Amino acid sequence: MNIKGFTFSAVEAAIKKPGRTDLALIVSDVPAVAAAVFTTSSVKAAPVLLSAERITAGTAQALLVNSGNANACTGDNGMTAARETSRLVAEGLGINDDLLQVSSTGVIGVQMPLDRFTAAIPALIAGRSSGTFDDVARAIMTTDTFPKMESRCCQAGGVSYTVAGIAKGAGMIMPNMATMLSFIITDAAVDPAFLRQTFRDAVNSSFNAITVDGDMSTNDTCLIMANGMADNPVIAAGTDEARVFQTALAEVLLSLAKQIVKDGEGATKFVEIRVSGATDDADAKKAALAIANSSLVKTAFFGQDANWGRIFAAVGYSGAAVDQALLSLYFDDVCMANQGVFAGGDAEARGSEVLKQKEFRVNVNLGLGNGSATVYTSDLSHEYVSINADYRT
Repeated sequence: MNIKGFTFSAVEAAIKKPGRTDLALIVSDVPAVAAAVFTTSSVKAAPVLLSAERITAGTAQALLVNSGNANACTGDNGMTAARETSRLVAEGLGINDDLLQVSSTGVIGVQMPLDRFTAAIPALIAGRSSGTFDDVARAIMTTDTFPKMESRCCQAGGVSYTVAGIAKGAGMIMPNMATMLSFIITDAAVDPAFLRQTFRDAVNSSFNAITVDGDMSTNDTCLIMANGMADNPVIAAGTDEARVFQTALAEVLLSLAKQIVKDGEGATKFVEIRVSGATDDADAKKAALAIANSSLVKTAFFGQDANWGRIFAAVGYSGAAVDQALLSLYFDDVCMANQGVFAGGDAEARGSEVLKQKEFRVNVNLGLGNGSATVYTSDLSHEYVSINADYRT
């Protein structure tokens, strides 16, 4: 990956247990235009509170991130740990403390082992000479089974630049304004106001359109830094270059979001839920999320059972405007119900064949208007229960 002006490092700090890298650093050579979105949960981790306070300036130069400990529900000690680790890294880098973003993921309610951070930080800073973005992607994994990465190369004014991102997440996934953790970097020069709006739009159509288990984390964070070191003409709203950047950013975030769903804890299916014909887009999303989060629907997907009635039931309690006499439902191109009525036994047999695929689409038309929404989800398996029953052991 050819991206200018960023360095990376990852080390083992034994934050939860030894044997894997769990502390990582991303550093821009210069202060970068930055934006971030965070969990909307009322219970927020210390690093979220600290980073949200700092990002209001619209500038960041480095990110410190750990796995193995969420530093959430840890009181004053947790905030002290977030500030102290930030101070130590900023001091080692020779940058202003306020330019450092802090992020954590892992077990909630356990105090952060500050001494382990302190011992690991010198090696973390020294490791920037040989570290890679892939190293960071691996260091932030918890129950993930693979690192999640994506990038796009583009041009602005004849100058090449790159948009690249990483993400982690497999459980506690139904974000609102972010996902568990995702970090996007670009060497493009981008107008700050345009970057903020484009970033939020891309998050809404990607990370805000996925669900694995309906649970939002205390630590959800999505951050972008644009350091301008590609030396392209500044990308601003309303230009052809802006549209290219918007497309690239949206594609990177959507790819990362889909990777999270495909790696959902215990998941065996990747399902795209499309709802159309709603009174407006907001109603369509209500219906789509109700389907995607229904335990009954998700277990039917796992069992490859074309139990379409569970989907209509979810639509009915979603809060969206519904006329059951107008509802239609398809699994891929197989019509399961039309105008609220079952399409018959042959349709059920064909629908069950669709559900045997690892990836398929559910189309629901409410028949009321032009509103539409798409969300992405997984099934609910025995393995999901096993993973989360044993998570802390």
